[in-house]
Amino acid sequence: MERILISIDNISLSAEMLDTPTARLILQSLPLEGRANTWGEEIYFEIPLETGLEPEARADVEVGELGYWPTGHAFCIFFGPTPMSTSEKPVAASAVNVFGKITGDCSLLKTVSSGALVSIKRE
Repeated sequence: MERILISIDNISLSAEMLDTPTARLILQSLPLEGRANTWGEEIYFEIPLETGLEPEARADVEVGELGYWPTGHAFCIFFGPTPMSTSEKPVAASAVNVFGKITGDCSLLKTVSSGALVSIKRE
């Protein structure tokens, strides 16, 4: 199973990649870098990847899951409720391709501000 390292400010978190078409495309695109946007307890940033929704795409996600949002060409990190949530679980703005999951403590991401530099590389 492939692993990636997500670094934002002084936070570094490991994530396990799933075996999906989107995960493979993202792994081929590494390293990636961008400026964080926040939406509730979601961090997302645009990446140079264009692919459609996979059959398993969904808006209801779990804390720690990573998703690719085709509408915004964005790498998304879900770590808590978003403005679309009706509980403590994150809900994406619209369906995302879930391609991985953070293995560490996602609550560290609550300190990240919009504009922070996000770096993704192989672990």
